[in-house]
Parts: sequence; C-alpha cells; structure tokens
Amino acid sequence: MLMQGKKGLIVGLANDKSIAYGIAEALHAQGAKMAFTYLNEALQKRVEPIAASFDNSPVYKLDVSDEADMASIADKVAADFGQIDFLVHSVAFAPKEALTEGFMKTSKEAFQIAMDISVYSLIDLTNRLENVLAPGASVITLSYLGGPKYIPNYNVMGVAKAALESTVRYMAVELGAKGQRVNAISAGPIRTLAASGIGDFKQILNWNEANAPLRKNVTIEEVGNSAMYLLSDLASGVSGEVHYVDAGYNIMGMAAVEKNAEGKTVFIWDERE
Repeated sequence: MLMQGKKGLIVGLANDKSIAYGIAEALHAQGAKMAFTYLNEALQKRVEPIAASFDNSPVYKLDVSDEADMASIADKVAADFGQIDFLVHSVAFAPKEALTEGFMKTSKEAFQIAMDISVYSLIDLTNRLENVLAPGASVITLSYLGGPKYIPNYNVMGVAKAALESTVRYMAVELGAKGQRVNAISAGPIRTLAASGIGDFKQILNWNEANAPLRKNVTIEEVGNSAMYLLSDLASGVSGEVHYVDAGYNIMGMAAVEKNAEGKTVFIWDERE
C-alpha cells in the first residue's frame, strides 16, 4: 500500500461530507495512520466518531487563531507519532458579511480574519510542526478557482485563495531545501459545510456540471485520491503546484457548446435550462 508506515495530521475536518474526509478515506485505504483536529465542542462531537472509525485515531482541539492551541499542537503530535510524514491543511474562514455583501464593502477586520485563518495558518502551522515534520514530508492545502479567477459571491475568499496559492510556491522553495514538499489542490465546487456560506452555490454547481469537459461535478473521493497521490512517494518530484481536480472546468474560456437534435450549435447551459 502506498501510504503504509506513513503518519500525518489532518487539520480542518468538519464532518463526513468534508473534502478532508475524502482525503482521510483515501489515505486510510492505503495504510496511513492519522490524527485529526477539531475547532470547538460542537465539531468535536462530529470529529471524534470519525476518528474512531479510522483505527481510533488521535484527536486534538485546534483553533488556528488560538495561541494556546497552536503552541501545544506539536507536542501532542510528537507524543502520539514522534514524527509525521504529511500535513493536510483544510482551513478557511471569512465572516458572513464578507460573503454576502459586495467585495468592495469588505471591512478591514473581515479581510484580516480571512487572510489570517485561511492563509497565514498554513505558514504558522507548518512552522509550529517544524520539528515533527519528517525529512521528505509532504504538505497540502485546499484552494479553489476563485483565487486566480472571478467567481460570483466568493469575494474576499477569492483574494485569500490567491494568497494561499502564492504562499504554497514560496513555502515550496524554502521547505524544498529540507526535502519537504508543499502543494495545493484546487477542487471543483462540492456541497460541503464550508460551501454553504457561498451565495447561489447551487447555481455554481449547475454551471460547473454543464460546462466542465467531463460534464459532472467532482466528489470528495476523487479529490481524496488526488491528495493521497500528492502526499505519497509517487509525487516525490512534485512541489509548489496547484493541482486542479474539477472535471476540467478550469481550462474553459467560455460556456461549452454542442449540437442539439436539429444539428444546431447551442450552449449546453441553454439546453439544460
């Protein structure tokens, strides 16, 4: 199995619909041992049963904006695993008003919160775990097309994802000197707890399905398999990349077209309406 003997930490699992859960499934199927974190007591009740289903994996409280939690995470991981071979960063947040009002209405406070939790936490967490990340360790984070492109209602999270992708490149250079790798996965839209805060998300799902080359939306299992590859030794030569898992949607320059029953060229979206 590809991840046999590998140990790692998954940060940001919310429930069994999370992308982080799909990643955990794929890693577990290939023999990895994992630890999980939860944000607060409400999520603890969801995460602990999931961790138990993965060979009674350790679970730690971790709010990336809480200094006490961040200061203790490395010691907790070291106590259970010694060193770890991978880190999954699945953390993003922006205040609700920053996603429901226009982008130009974003407050300074909301902007700083989004950048701190969604971007800086990757840098901070990796630094805190420096002494427990094994030589050759692999780090992945989760991005979205709203970083390099405009996506309706994504607002300040798009700016945060753009910063996150740039962060991956700069981290890849510095950690590469130690043989460690950093990559991002840009997943297509998936109905998750995090996505529920994006306005008109159903419209985004429908549009992606209609216009992606594969004519579908991706699943957490498909994203999980790609993440497992990036975290495994199969990807030992890959770092600093943003790997798209979105049924090909990111390559599209305009809506897809095809021939209808009368042989007329039509936009696929029009046909589905």
